[in-house]
Amino acid sequence: SLTTRTPVEATDDAFWDQFWADTATSVQDVFALVPAAEIRAVREESPSNLATLCYKAVEKLVQGAESGCHSDKEKQVVLNCSRLLTRVLPYIFEDPDWRGFFWSTVPGAGRGGQGEEEDENARPLAESLLLAIADLLFCPDFTVQSHRRSTVDSAEDVHSLDSCEYIWEAGVGFAHSPQPNYIHDQNRMELLKLLLTCFSEAMYLPPAPESGSTNPWVQFFCSTENRHALPLFTSLLNTVCAYDPVGYGIPYNHLLFSDYREPLVEEAAQVLIVTLDHDGATSASPTVDGTTTSTAMDDSDPPGPENLFVNYLSRIHREEDFQFILKGIARLLSNPLLQTYLPNSTKKIQFHQELLVLFWKLCDFNKKFLFFVLKSSDVLDILVPILYFLNDARADQSRVGLMHIGVFILLLLSGERNFGVRLNKPYSVRVPMDIPVFTGTHADLLIVVFHKIITSGHQRLQPLFDCLLTIVVNVSPYLKSLSMVSANKLLHLLEAFSTTWFLFSAAQNHHLVFFLLEVFNNIIQYQFDGNSNLVYAIIRKRGVFHQLANLPTDPPSIHKALQRRRRTPEPLSRTGSQEGASMEGSRPAAPAEPGTLKTSLVATPGIDKLTEKSQVSEDGTLRSLEPECQQSSAEGSPVEGELSQAWREQRRLSSASTSGQWSPTSDWILSWKSKLPLQTIMRLLQVLVPQVEKICIDKGLTDESEILRFLQHGTLVGLLPVPHPILIRKYQANSGTAMWFRTYMWGVIYLRNVDPPVWYDTDVKLFEIQRV
Repeated sequence: SLTTRTPVEATDDAFWDQFWADTATSVQDVFALVPAAEIRAVREESPSNLATLCYKAVEKLVQGAESGCHSDKEKQVVLNCSRLLTRVLPYIFEDPDWRGFFWSTVPGAGRGGQGEEEDENARPLAESLLLAIADLLFCPDFTVQSHRRSTVDSAEDVHSLDSCEYIWEAGVGFAHSPQPNYIHDQNRMELLKLLLTCFSEAMYLPPAPESGSTNPWVQFFCSTENRHALPLFTSLLNTVCAYDPVGYGIPYNHLLFSDYREPLVEEAAQVLIVTLDHDGATSASPTVDGTTTSTAMDDSDPPGPENLFVNYLSRIHREEDFQFILKGIARLLSNPLLQTYLPNSTKKIQFHQELLVLFWKLCDFNKKFLFFVLKSSDVLDILVPILYFLNDARADQSRVGLMHIGVFILLLLSGERNFGVRLNKPYSVRVPMDIPVFTGTHADLLIVVFHKIITSGHQRLQPLFDCLLTIVVNVSPYLKSLSMVSANKLLHLLEAFSTTWFLFSAAQNHHLVFFLLEVFNNIIQYQFDGNSNLVYAIIRKRGVFHQLANLPTDPPSIHKALQRRRRTPEPLSRTGSQEGASMEGSRPAAPAEPGTLKTSLVATPGIDKLTEKSQVSEDGTLRSLEPECQQSSAEGSPVEGELSQAWREQRRLSSASTSGQWSPTSDWILSWKSKLPLQTIMRLLQVLVPQVEKICIDKGLTDESEILRFLQHGTLVGLLPVPHPILIRKYQANSGTAMWFRTYMWGVIYLRNVDPPVWYDTDVKLFEIQRV
């Protein structure tokens, strides 16, 4: 046993070989045979044995990479060493005293005593390990198909092998799709799991947005030191985007044969998003050696970041590559939706959160890709699954992270005019969703789902309300025709948000009213003609606007409003919104099962930090309006983060107040009441209400269709105030969101790796693991 206090010599091969010689193990066996308690005991009591074990295991991987793993025995040793390291690494990372171990060189160990001068250029253990993994991922007959014509040919030389000819899957920059090979996929998976475990040191450091949070493992692996960086990046990306879980288009095919590709695709997606964890805000860097780029990468741009994976991702530029990536991600994101109308017809994939992070990275690092996505209505193939996930997860506190990433992606897209334009496409796909039935466009779908999230989502989603409404504001100038259902939903939100107790109970609640008024103003000024449903809904609910204009500001009224709040614990009134029947075949959004594990998230920055205001000029170009001076710092206090205290506690706090003993004053209410943008709506009501009332009296009408017909042909040209410039709030990267993505991504990876449970029960610091 290793726990014996006596150090075992590194040269005692007979002793060390027993750890990797066993022939029939799986990674699960290794986890069972090497319990956590034992690893910790060796670490505390016989540190030199643990050091030697790690060193010897890395040495075996390096030897395997050097020799090319020709015999079955060598292949077995490599697999067992990689399983053992996957098991042990998290226990090295959890102990701060050990953290530097892999970055030190091991003097003289196992070098056959070639004197000390060798050690000057000895690599740190971490670098040797990473380079060996990279080599092994392109090892003929082990992880890739051999190109040898016959067994007579000499073995392919590992060192001269051009790994770009061995990319795992056709797609970006590679046209040839190799024969699927189960064994190769298995071997790649084991090595990728080890790679992910190396990268996971990030989980053992507490979240610190200000630290120059570069992960040294990722930094080295994605640098020019790794000669396989380009083919590996391409292999991972293509493996994910080419995957078709349907089983080659034949429904129910997956029931006939097991799909061994999916675990590899998941692993590839996880490794990919971790290598792309890069704070875009801080990335100026030296030139990349031109020889490493292939034709798939655009060389015209200035040199990108040092991280080659980010660099390659940002320089993909060919239309057919964008099409391949977008189609692949859309196909995989839509997979759970297919389930709902042909139950069990396809294999249900579980890695949609990793796909959403990948899609986010693509749009954030490659603006050409973002424009490509928005160029056609293909963006709707991403939008519909995101709305499906948002609606499905809204009541489940273990999926708050999924809600955030979905909303962030829509916020990013909504900053581009084309997104608003695309939303006008009629929505005909009938994915069973727990929302009212409506006939209309994708914009209607978005509004109906957002209304559902706000009125019947989990308490923890309140920090997202600003984001949801900002998205609606951003697209509103382009919405040609809202349905009656979504028009009523918008007015119901205004009604709920403009009650005095809601407006007076937290320092930022009035922002929501401002956003909604901005939506109505944009539609009235820029899209009046097709929006008779919304105009009619505004006329019907005109009392809400008069009530806002006459908002009381005297202390007795404030006191009365807050008293009323104490009697009304509901976050938002659900009355007054006529909920139509939900779609057929849909199931209500369910809360988390008791006992579900979830990981904590850091707070997200407030909307003022998350976005930057731009003005749309006459010719459609954007002009930044930052820095903003009109908003006083007191107004934009940070949105309450999703902290680990129970949500009841949060509700108690928010009913007391959001920031300590905050309480509303008359001056505070006056300061924003005077800025409410009500002029356009008041003018519209002034002109149209008498006309509508006259029709009703003249024709004895109670029939909506007649009034709507009148409003359709009406016009307000020349009667409204001069149109205001359109304001767009575009997402802007900042260290707060970078930190949020890091904790979210690692939380997902932690929870999704249960077989074997790589990080389970180790002392992670980046987030807390909680049970619902």
